[in-house]
Amino acid sequence: MKGLSEMVEPLLGWYRTAKRELPWRDQKNAYYTWVSEIMLQQTRVEAVKPYFQRFMQELPDIQALAECPEDKLLKLWEGLGYYNRVRNMQKAAQTVMEEYSGRLPADYEALKKLSGIGNYTAGAIASIAYGIPVPAVDGNVLRVITRITRNDQDIMKQSVRRQIEEDLSQIIPREAPGDFNQALMELGAVVCVPNGQAKCEQCPVAFMCQAHACGQEMEFPKKAAKKPRAVQKKTILVIQDGHKTVIRRRPRKGLLAGLYELPNLDGWKSEEEILSCVKEWGMTPLRILQLGEAKHIFSHVEWQMQGYQIRVASVEEGSLGDLIFVEPGQNDGQYAIPSAFDFYTKYIKEENRT
Repeated sequence: MKGLSEMVEPLLGWYRTAKRELPWRDQKNAYYTWVSEIMLQQTRVEAVKPYFQRFMQELPDIQALAECPEDKLLKLWEGLGYYNRVRNMQKAAQTVMEEYSGRLPADYEALKKLSGIGNYTAGAIASIAYGIPVPAVDGNVLRVITRITRNDQDIMKQSVRRQIEEDLSQIIPREAPGDFNQALMELGAVVCVPNGQAKCEQCPVAFMCQAHACGQEMEFPKKAAKKPRAVQKKTILVIQDGHKTVIRRRPRKGLLAGLYELPNLDGWKSEEEILSCVKEWGMTPLRILQLGEAKHIFSHVEWQMQGYQIRVASVEEGSLGDLIFVEPGQNDGQYAIPSAFDFYTKYIKEENRT
């Protein structure tokens, strides 16, 4: 790969002077690299910083992660989404405690066998923390390389990703694999950006970029059209007895598995249907108030929601089956409620308005 090899020195030089200061960078700490890379999947760097710092304060090492109670773990992850990622991290941490004496293995293939760790994350840990010369190809890297080489193949195909990994494995500098991988990621994050015009005038490798030479930067990378998301209509219920609010735990399998939620019904229900349902749950409704509409987009499904606040008469604790009454603010430290409900969870913290 003579062509791509020309990028190594200018890219490393640029990175070492222009890189951002990040709390997980330059630590040579495999645990820091692992946690940060999982958090950064589909989340902006600035948004991740406070989550990372809180997570490390509560779970400073692999043993703490392996032993953390599930509710606390999910609460620490609340707001990042994709909760299976942190569950897989805990499974991997437990394996590391059992099989590797609490230290992530300094072996690319062994890393890939851990729950939730694929080629990219294994490559990041191996190269950044352990200096192993293996590539770490994420969306930023795919964008940079397909623009430089003017590669018009579909980057969602595994064969295309594997070929780019192979190409980079031939040029990755043995003396600085971590810097090289981070430089490619950084270039894609701040210069060869995913949204908006590429900042080619700031790019250290613009001289060799084939897409730039043709004025076609924005035409790459190529992706096949996504299938339209399924749309599900939901009626969200904020049920309160004047002070406390009802939540419940979702099933252990499926979307948002094991997290807490505001009770909800499939479809958009009328006020009469809602009140009838509340009565079936063993509560006496007093008033109902419409709260407005909201939308939340998951990777494969979109929720279109209508919300209602229902005032009910006082209920004895333990009489509602899987429904739980929580105090205002109690969910902040105890119950992980996914961001899909953000438009309505604010009412848990407010005085009852009905």
